[in-house]
Amino acid sequence: MKVTAKKNEKVANMIFASIYPLYWNRLEKHGRTREEFHQVIEWFTGFNENKLQSLIAEKVTFRTFFEKAKIHENAHLIKGIVCGYRIEEIEDEFELYKRCRQMEKLIDELAKGRQMEKILRS
Repeated sequence: MKVTAKKNEKVANMIFASIYPLYWNRLEKHGRTREEFHQVIEWFTGFNENKLQSLIAEKVTFRTFFEKAKIHENAHLIKGIVCGYRIEEIEDEFELYKRCRQMEKLIDELAKGRQMEKILRS
């Protein structure tokens, strides 16, 4: 599938706080802990627990969320298909969309029981 400017903009304007509980519910159903969830988010974005909670309270958009993030230097190693999109084929002009899909891929891997060392690309 191909990312469009319209799709990119739609994701950019979504409120992170509205998606966060959906991520957590999925992980909780699969027996993962909030600590593991936050460890993955912190690895990817650099946001510790306090910063993450403040961004949720501020109801920031994904655009703001990723503008403030310090994406991990190994994020380019996150590959695969999420929601029909091959992450490594998403064009550079849609970087925000790519970041969202990378984060979803990490959450998918955590939900599926992948080892933390592999999820964190260490």
